[in-house]
Amino acid sequence: MLDRWSEFRRRQRASLIASNHPRRDPGASDGAPGPAPVDPEAAQTAHPAQAPGAAETADAADAGPPQLAAIATDPDDNDDDHLRYGRIGKPMNRQSPFYIGFLGALGALIAIGLWHSVGRLTTTLTILVIALFLTLALNPIVEWFTRRGMKRGLAVLSVFMGLIAVFVLLGFVVVPPVVSQATALTQAAPTYLQQILDADWVKDLDKSYHVIEKIQTEFTKKVQDPNFLSQVFGGVLGAGRAVASGVFEGFTVLILTLYFLSSLPRVKQAAYEMVPATRRPRVISLSEEIMRRVGSYAIGQVAVAGVNATASWIMMTIVGIPYAAVLAVAVGFLGLVPMVGATLGAVVVSTVAFFDEPRKAIIAIGYYVIYQQLENYVVAPRIMQRTVSVPGAVTVVAALAGGTLLGMLGALLAIPVAAGLLLLYEEVLVPRQRQH
Repeated sequence: MLDRWSEFRRRQRASLIASNHPRRDPGASDGAPGPAPVDPEAAQTAHPAQAPGAAETADAADAGPPQLAAIATDPDDNDDDHLRYGRIGKPMNRQSPFYIGFLGALGALIAIGLWHSVGRLTTTLTILVIALFLTLALNPIVEWFTRRGMKRGLAVLSVFMGLIAVFVLLGFVVVPPVVSQATALTQAAPTYLQQILDADWVKDLDKSYHVIEKIQTEFTKKVQDPNFLSQVFGGVLGAGRAVASGVFEGFTVLILTLYFLSSLPRVKQAAYEMVPATRRPRVISLSEEIMRRVGSYAIGQVAVAGVNATASWIMMTIVGIPYAAVLAVAVGFLGLVPMVGATLGAVVVSTVAFFDEPRKAIIAIGYYVIYQQLENYVVAPRIMQRTVSVPGAVTVVAALAGGTLLGMLGALLAIPVAAGLLLLYEEVLVPRQRQH
């Protein structure tokens, strides 16, 4: 170790000395730079009217000071600019501590700047990921149309219009009941408040602790407080901004999905051309399989959730559970979440049914227990048989990790991402390890 350190120090000192001294003659000794050789025949040929001594005298007289004369008479420099402004020095010693420290600090600053830039682009990156996921989910449908003779542009337009029609239909199903129920709740709020105040336990509590008087005093104080009013209006404005931002982001996702669908073959071709030609066929086959799995998984998950939502709506309509349409849409969206989505939907429906009538909640719970078995062993296997095959433990870990990192979006993307990584493990890593 000491010998290596000594050798490193010796090379560093030699490099530093070489970078700080003028160029040496290769034939000179290490003590001092040797004089540049002069060819008398070349000098006589270049200046036939002058002897070498006369030529040196004339050049020295024209050059001015001795330093410039030495530069001007250097036979190794033939460029006029170099003769005018001096000889180009050697580059900076790359083993210098200053050089190493400067480059290290510059690299750290660039890394920090990139990290902050990625943090500010979180929303944009999320929109891009959602658009790419929707593109891979809709691309199999587009290719199904193109295989039957339809042009890709027309197929993309048809699929996109169908997607918009689905969202519009869901809006007509969900929005009117929500608006009507919210209006009814607002109109009935004074009646509910009066019923609470007329309750016997409230009157007894007010006689003992004067609760109603204290609530009225606090309410009056809050209403007259300008800070409280500014917070209320600020919260309302913040909610309005959040709604407007959500609508804008949804519109952006749809536009990006349309662009990605229309240009997906060109984008894939451009990406494949960046891969070396010797590995391109393997990369293309693996990438196409990963994209097929992602798209098939998305379509299959939507189909399973749609079956669950439709069956739930039929059950709630027969039993008489209120808000059947809204609850069915909620069950459908929750069904997109792997593993726990269907269970969460069942809990929501059973809770609403319990507050309406406990007997309806018992019926709903029994229905979902039976339906879960049918979905796990009949519906899901038939729909997902050509999609992804991920072990149960990997599914649990992927769903937990995705949900922790990106919330519901991460949970949705976790299974296809895990399937792609599992394919790379089986087709790339394991065969390579077997060869060594």
